[in-house]
Amino acid sequence: MVRLRQETEPDEAGLDGEALDRLDRHFAREVDEGRLPGFLVAVARRGRVAHLTTYGHRDVAAGLPVEADTLFRIYSMTKPVTAVAALMLVEEGLLSLDDPVARYLPAFAEPRVYAGGTAPDITTRPARGPVLVRHLMTHTAGLTFGFYHAHPVDALYRAAGLESSVRPGDDLAATVDLYASLPLQFEPGTEWNYSVASNVLGRLVEVVSGRPLDAFFAERIFGPLGMTDAGFQVSDEQLPRLAELYGEQDGGGIAPIPGLPLRGRPRLLSGSGGLVASAHDVHRFAELLRRRGELDGVRLLAPATVDLMTRNHLPGGADLRAAGSRPAHDVPGNDGVGFGLGVSVVTDPSRTQVPSGPGTFGWNGVATTTFWVDPGRELTVQLLTQVRPKGSHTVFPDLKRLVHAAVIG
Repeated sequence: MVRLRQETEPDEAGLDGEALDRLDRHFAREVDEGRLPGFLVAVARRGRVAHLTTYGHRDVAAGLPVEADTLFRIYSMTKPVTAVAALMLVEEGLLSLDDPVARYLPAFAEPRVYAGGTAPDITTRPARGPVLVRHLMTHTAGLTFGFYHAHPVDALYRAAGLESSVRPGDDLAATVDLYASLPLQFEPGTEWNYSVASNVLGRLVEVVSGRPLDAFFAERIFGPLGMTDAGFQVSDEQLPRLAELYGEQDGGGIAPIPGLPLRGRPRLLSGSGGLVASAHDVHRFAELLRRRGELDGVRLLAPATVDLMTRNHLPGGADLRAAGSRPAHDVPGNDGVGFGLGVSVVTDPSRTQVPSGPGTFGWNGVATTTFWVDPGRELTVQLLTQVRPKGSHTVFPDLKRLVHAAVIG
C-alpha cells in the first residue's frame, strides 16, 4: 500500500491556491449537506501532485474518515484499463483493431441487427459487416445496456437477465456468449452507444493472452506501474480501507447500498466496471497516459499508441451527442466531446458544457468517480467518492469549472 501525497505547492505548479480552496469548500458543502459521504480530490501538474484534499467519511455510520489510502470502487474507470490491456496485445502483434471479434470469440460469428418491432416480437437481419475489435473499444459495436429502457433491444437484454449487465452466477465467458446471442441495435461502426462492450473486450484479452483478466492486469499493468491496491477484490488486510457504497434516496440524502463487499475473487471479472483502486493507483494510471505510455522508466505502450487511443474515433468525427442516437446520450454534456479507444476526448472546447482544454481525455465511474488528463496543460485530475446517483448531478461539471479556474500558469 502506498499513499498518494502532495509533492509541491500549488503556486509552484502554476495553480491558484485560493481557487483550489474554493474547490474544497464547494465539495465540503456537498458533504455537510448530505449529498456526498466524503471525497478525495487530487490535482497534479507535470506529474507532481500540487493539491490533495480528503474530507468527510468513507463510512458515515462508523465515523471512519476518507484518507489518502482509502479504496474506492471505480466502476467504469475500469474501461480505460481494459483498453490499455488490449492495446498492449495489439502492439505485440497478437491482436489487430480491425480483427473480427469472431476470430477469437466464435459466438459473434453471425451477428444480427435489429430491423423493427417491439420486444419480444422484433425482427432482425444479418449484419452487413462483422463486429471489429475497434468497435468494442469505441462503443460502436451495436451493443447496449438493459437499464436504458430506450430501445427494443434494451428490453431483450432485460429479458435475458442482463438488467445490470451481468446475469447472476455467470462468469465472463458465459456472459459474453449471452451478449452475442442478442441482436445489435445498429450496424457495427455506424453509431455510438455506451454499452457492455468493455466486458467483451476483457474476455478478448483473456482469450488472446491465455491469462485470466485479473492476472493479466496484475502482471502486466498494476505490478509494473506500482498500482499496489488496484484489483478486482479486496483482501482482509485492505478491507478496513474500503469505502462504504451509498446511493441517492428519492427524498434526498444518501444511504448505504448493501451487498457489495468485494471479498473473495469474483466469478465474473468485469472489464467494464469491476475494479477497486486507491487515489495513488488512479494517479499512476493517469500519469502513464499523460506521459504517452511510459512512467518512471516503465513503458507499457508506445507514444503513437497512446496518441491513437486518445484521438476521436467516432464515425465521421462526430461528437457523442451526434453519433449516439439514443436519448441517454442526447444531453448537452456530450457536445464537443468525442470518444477514443476506451476514453472520452474533447474535440471542440468551444462547444463543451464546461471549460476543457483541447484533447482532454478521461472517464468516469457510476459511483461518482472521475479522472481526466489535459495534455496541453500537463494536468491530471481525479475525484473519488462513493455515491450512485439516481439521475444526473453536477459533481463532474462543477469539478471541471473549479479546476479550470485554478490553472493560472
